[in-house]
Amino acid sequence: MSRYEATFEVDSRADAEAVRLLVERAYDALREEIRDVYGEDAPPVGTLEAFEAIRDATRRSAPGTLRVRYDQRDGGFER
Repeated sequence: MSRYEATFEVDSRADAEAVRLLVERAYDALREEIRDVYGEDAPPVGTLEAFEAIRDATRRSAPGTLRVRYDQRDGGFER
């Protein structure tokens, strides 16, 4: 398994705005993918709810740290 990590330190208003935009776009993309799979009336999904909480937190401009980690497993997707 391979691990990739990125850490965003929020030390200024510009940093906070960049992190807010990043999280907004990730949330929107995830929400759209869930709608594509489950339809317009998709029930809340745990991952989406977690991203929603992060999105809401980044709307309050404050210093902090955003960490992103991707653990890539060996093998491909099932068809």
